[in-house]
Amino acid sequence: MEIETTDIFERLRNGESVPFSDPQYSKIGQACYDTKKLLLQMNGTAEPHEVRSLLSQITGRGIDETTTVFTPLHINYGRHTQIGKNVFINFDCVFLDLGGITIEDNVLIAPKVSLLSEGHPVTPGTRATLTTGHIHIKKNAWIGAGATIMQGVTIGENAIVAAGAVVSKDVPDNTIVGGIPAKIIKSI
Repeated sequence: MEIETTDIFERLRNGESVPFSDPQYSKIGQACYDTKKLLLQMNGTAEPHEVRSLLSQITGRGIDETTTVFTPLHINYGRHTQIGKNVFINFDCVFLDLGGITIEDNVLIAPKVSLLSEGHPVTPGTRATLTTGHIHIKKNAWIGAGATIMQGVTIGENAIVAAGAVVSKDVPDNTIVGGIPAKIIKSI
């Protein structure tokens, strides 16, 4: 009897931990190198329509003409990133998206923001494992310069993440968070 194995990318997108010894693990490296080829083209052009076209190829989804991306942008996989309408992504952002990244409409992302849907266990004996958690940035949110959003975090509607914050817990709608680790500063 043959056992059906679910695709590694689907398992990661669904939040399953995958050890480096997984028989499908090499697929991740190849997919990331394929994405890198498109990123080199995208980060080498100053034409907004070319940036959107190449980013559409990277994500496998159309990027709306109201969305602006200032390159360079760094994405390891791409197929698990969804970007809404009227989104602004500034220079030098990093998206690790094997766990999934959803950016809703009217989101502002400042320079050097990191969206990290991937990580590793704390226990040294299991650290050679990839863990994931979907990042969801809801509409009208603003992520400040140099902020880091960790795996599994939802940024609420209209929320603001202060520059330099490290966000490891969900941010409620209509709040401002800042610091390391990020804490609620005030309601909007």
